Amino acid sequence: MKSKVGAKAYRSIGGNIGTFIFLLIIALFMLLPLVFVVSSAFKPLSELFIFPPKLFPMNPTLDNFKDLSSLLGDSWLPFSRYIFNSLAVTVICTFGNIIFSSMAAYVLSKHDFPGKNILFQTVVLSLLFSTVVTGIPNYIIITKLHMINTVWALILPLLPSSLGLFLMKQFMDQMIPDTLLEAARLDGAGENRIFFSICLPLVKPAIMTLLIYSFQGIWNSTGGSYIFDEKLKTLPTALNNIITSGISRTGVSSAVSLLLILPPIAVFLFAQSNVLQTMATSGMKD
Repeated sequence: MKSKVGAKAYRSIGGNIGTFIFLLIIALFMLLPLVFVVSSAFKPLSELFIFPPKLFPMNPTLDNFKDLSSLLGDSWLPFSRYIFNSLAVTVICTFGNIIFSSMAAYVLSKHDFPGKNILFQTVVLSLLFSTVVTGIPNYIIITKLHMINTVWALILPLLPSSLGLFLMKQFMDQMIPDTLLEAARLDGAGENRIFFSICLPLVKPAIMTLLIYSFQGIWNSTGGSYIFDEKLKTLPTALNNIITSGISRTGVSSAVSLLLILPPIAVFLFAQSNVLQTMATSGMKD
């Protein structure tokens, strides 16, 4: 009670206003790239090459989207096929990423076994390597498994996630007390019941955070050199093929950039609200 009174005594209206203005300026500055992407999609081709660039279009137009629509209409496959491929791969891999990361994190966090620390340190070490470094080993593995030009070449490399495992493990260490799990075992609950009924609800903020990161990365995946069949290609692959035809398609490229960022933004807005709500209402201590 005394600390609250002291906090109120030293609180300043001017300080609160100054802090709010400072944070507002930072938020607007961080929002500039997104605003620029949205505005560029509605700029005519002549305004895209103005220097210095203008933040907002002087003559807004929908020609970029019309040109994109006509180009998609001339493609070999219906546009809906690419959307279906991207959605299917993204949903399956994101769900699998969350499940596998959570299950592995639960074992590493709440069970003791030989080599546990070495295994976790290996996971942490793998965070230092980018996907470019592991590209050749992944290609060799996919080739040995005879999965080149199959749907498994799109799904299998995206199912595991070192970042997801690290995030879930650290969150379980902090949010789930061992005494709670011991009480559940004394009541006769099995490991599956403990994991699905106790652990997963308590780590919902981490799940939502992992959902944001996984969806964003998987949605933009193209399959790289694994896929050659047009029927298996994803939406980013099809759109990138359209815009790599010279400077005349710069406007179409701006429209493509806007379309590709809309689904991750929608998932972020949905998951972020759940993260904040869950973080405000959860938390247990021994």
